[in-house]
Amino acid sequence: MSKSTSKTINEQDFGDEPVECRETDHYRNEYVGGFVDKWDDLIDWDSRAESEGDFFIRVLKERGAKRILDVATGTGFHSVRLIEAGFDVVSADGSPQMLAKAFENGRKRVHILRTVQSDWRWLTRDVHGRYDAVICLGNSFTHLFNEHDRRKVLAEFYSALTHDGILILDQRNYDAILDLGYSSKHTYYYCGDDVEVFPEHVDEGLARFRYQFQDDSSVFHLNMFPLRKEYTRRLMSEVGFQDIQTYGDFKETYKEEEPDFFIHCADKRYIDHESED
Repeated sequence: MSKSTSKTINEQDFGDEPVECRETDHYRNEYVGGFVDKWDDLIDWDSRAESEGDFFIRVLKERGAKRILDVATGTGFHSVRLIEAGFDVVSADGSPQMLAKAFENGRKRVHILRTVQSDWRWLTRDVHGRYDAVICLGNSFTHLFNEHDRRKVLAEFYSALTHDGILILDQRNYDAILDLGYSSKHTYYYCGDDVEVFPEHVDEGLARFRYQFQDDSSVFHLNMFPLRKEYTRRLMSEVGFQDIQTYGDFKETYKEEEPDFFIHCADKRYIDHESED
């Protein structure tokens, strides 16, 4: 392998002005091989499983969900956990490098993941059938920089669900980051001890996060759109989701500035609120 090819595989390229790189399609260039290989160091599967407990398993079982579409599979953490909890899971991601790593991680745990590479904007073209739940976790939705893309993707998620299905989507607490500055307990999501994560640049249109791994001092970045919580909820409602419950770090009650992450649980099923009164 030539030196130039190795650089292409393992190093990111944000151009001459990294903070001006605000395009949805750029995510393909951000999850390079070198970053993907270290992603599990960032997550720490055991610590992540302990911190989130059975939250997602419980929510899905409470709604009677069986068929799950994991649209942001990453390296496979939630797909594997849900398979081991008895769910029928299809694992999708836009990054072929992530899917390859997820498949490898699944095999290590004696599971064969059913993987599909798909850009969410054309999800129902690539992934067939209907699912009881679509999960989009790991702050992945914030890779979408264009509002039209966000609406299109939510509509694709909606279409992939059965009539009474549920979308579970999470995001960083960008409200706190934008309004109060960045702080993170690293308790629930990015649990690895040997990586330093913080935003290098934040404005209303960009949150550029820096990831430095201590073992070899390698540095990677992700450029993401800082979604405000109520904006995300409004988009979900306008696309057609009927009832949206938002948790803060897996808790029902919280002060708005406290959580590192919000988890939105959006029901597709029609709810006649007038008949409930």
